[in-house]
Amino acid sequence: MDKIMLNNMQFYGFHGLFPEENKLGQRFHVDVVLFADLLQAGMSDDMDDSVDYGAIYETVKGVVEQKVYHLLEAVADAIANELLATYSLVNACTIRVKKPDPPIPGHYDSVAVEIHRERIDSK
Repeated sequence: MDKIMLNNMQFYGFHGLFPEENKLGQRFHVDVVLFADLLQAGMSDDMDDSVDYGAIYETVKGVVEQKVYHLLEAVADAIANELLATYSLVNACTIRVKKPDPPIPGHYDSVAVEIHRERIDSK
């Protein structure tokens, strides 16, 4: 399966378990891998045969910046569900949500969750 990748998209959201996180917010980084058949797009060179990267960015931004979740797992799942519901060409997606500054002691670059979801066609 072919892939479209959007890497290290950065947003500001209010996700977390602690009230301070929900009030003050923080940065979130999101990587998206979309699995789709891109053969027709490669042959036609027509945007109608592919997925608009800008539209994907705006969809992810809407999920990350407009709702509040306690868990990164829920943020990632909401992104995956929205992408699969909105873009019929996308057969599956892998979503990684990173929190670079979580309120936990220690030295690290970030904490992250990665999920993979596939379209389930109703028959």
